[in-house]
Amino acid sequence: MRGAPHDPVHEARARRGLTAIDGALALVVFLLIVQMWLLTATLESYLAGRTGAALPAAVISLALFVAAALLALFIARVDRSARRVPDEPASLRGARGGA
Repeated sequence: MRGAPHDPVHEARARRGLTAIDGALALVVFLLIVQMWLLTATLESYLAGRTGAALPAAVISLALFVAAALLALFIARVDRSARRVPDEPASLRGARGGA
């Protein structure tokens, strides 16, 4: 048996990880909504003949993309950490003859 399935410390760590993932996902959704609004507003402005807003909007959109990508990496790292099962104590490994 590798790790205790109902270890309170592991469960608390997993719960904290899930809370962090929920918050990060909410931020990603918010960033994507802002990015879609920015695209809509910029396209409307561009089609109306005001082309000066296109470059700043592209830079802001790139920044929003980078922020969402970094949050996605954070989510993957926290998920890996929350799912990791703690190693069993050395005393149990020795008792079973394991390495």
